[in-house]
Amino acid sequence: MNNTQVQNSFSFQIQDDINFLINKVHNSNTPDDLKEEILRRIARMVKTAQFGGFSAEYESVTKYIDWVTSIPWGKYTEDRLDLVEVKKILDKHNYGMERVKDRVLEYISTMKLKMEMEHSNIVRGPVMCFVGLQGIGKTSFAKAIGEALGRKTIRIAMGGLGTTQELRGKPKTSPDGEPGQIIKGLIKAGSMNPVIILDEIDKVSGNASLRSDFMAILLEILDPEQNMAFRDHYIDYPVDLSAVFFICTANNLGTISAALLDRLEVIRLYSYTDEEKVMIGKYYVLPQIMKELGLTNEMMEITDDAWITIVRPLGYDSGIRQLKRNLYSICRKIAKIIVLGKAKKIVITPNNAKSFIDESGDMV
Repeated sequence: MNNTQVQNSFSFQIQDDINFLINKVHNSNTPDDLKEEILRRIARMVKTAQFGGFSAEYESVTKYIDWVTSIPWGKYTEDRLDLVEVKKILDKHNYGMERVKDRVLEYISTMKLKMEMEHSNIVRGPVMCFVGLQGIGKTSFAKAIGEALGRKTIRIAMGGLGTTQELRGKPKTSPDGEPGQIIKGLIKAGSMNPVIILDEIDKVSGNASLRSDFMAILLEILDPEQNMAFRDHYIDYPVDLSAVFFICTANNLGTISAALLDRLEVIRLYSYTDEEKVMIGKYYVLPQIMKELGLTNEMMEITDDAWITIVRPLGYDSGIRQLKRNLYSICRKIAKIIVLGKAKKIVITPNNAKSFIDESGDMV
């Protein structure tokens, strides 16, 4: 193959690549003005090809187009706003908490009325903030709301964010530029109205100045007056977050700015009583663990009078995390006995319960 043939082959390859990008942009739901900006950038990229800078520019433009066209522009899931069905789903995942469930149902009722009044399938939900001690079910309750509404649920661990760029994105001019967690959440959900859980917003940073930066960004994300045009640093185009159902969780409110608190509907979750933990363990947690570990009712049984020992073997715990650890420990040990053929069924009683519980409390 001579030099002319090589050049022609290279030109054809470039043209194929360019056509692929152009078609990808045209066939997406990307807003028209953003499409035009991307097409102008492609045109500029083509001009650089004759100067030998095509490869690096192509990679950058392709990456940007992949992200932008992955955003579910204009796609919304239909909400399930039947209060009876919503209540059933909340009850399925969470025992008790009637006051909290009533509050949630009240908010959903107002969403339904607003949709009927405005003749719209899209309505802004409240920004809830569940506050309470660790292990009392804040995150699981938030996930249950997403399931009850029929929306995809995305969780963002705020305590794991090192810089504000992880939330708001790194500029596309940066070598490692990419969208932040909010845009990634929309892409993962495949809709513009998911439930996004901002978990443990009180732990965003131990640095006071950095925490204030996070609070400012969270205010922009959660404030109804601002989030209709949220601008991620990488996408660099206004993204409407007004249909997202944001739910925050926090152990306490001391590190949250007053301006942000003003935008939140604070709902407090309180510690479980021993009686509530017994019911949760018996009817919610144990069946899930048994299914996960391959155990059946023919293999194990926990007597009613043994539950208080399982609930509180080492002292008081506000939530149910220790209860889960204890039940995992019991089930693992029973599984081992069954597999070794030492017994066909184990009955846990007050006399032997503690011998089946790991003092370390490590979960599988």
